[in-house]
Amino acid sequence: MTFDLTPKQEAFAQAYIETGNASEAYRRSYNASNMKEETVWRKAKEVMDNGKVTARLHELQAAAAIKHEVTVDSLVKELEEARAIAISNPRAVSAAVSATMGKAKLLGLIVEKSELTGKDGAPLVPVLNVSLSRNQS
Repeated sequence: MTFDLTPKQEAFAQAYIETGNASEAYRRSYNASNMKEETVWRKAKEVMDNGKVTARLHELQAAAAIKHEVTVDSLVKELEEARAIAISNPRAVSAAVSATMGKAKLLGLIVEKSELTGKDGAPLVPVLNVSLSRNQS
């Protein structure tokens, strides 16, 4: 399938599949050497929000999942094996679980979601407080 991506968008998609990090993918694909970290994050999000880039990412993730035979069932099996190891060696389980979850995230089977808020948890969009009062004469 063709998505008519620019060379930089394709490079971004490939770098994102490799690293699993949108900011790093942006740094590798675009000239970000003089940008603040916040700007890189914002620009990376803009690229991620592009429908053509998102479709390409899904295509690349699906191909990687097939190539490496990763399924939800195989991930559950790995996590169950890590749980069994933890019973006899609790120090080993953290690395095994991290590796399995990293693989799942890389292939798009797990998506972390976060809620963005302003300072002290305030909404990002200003909320207007309008106070209505009656003049009583």
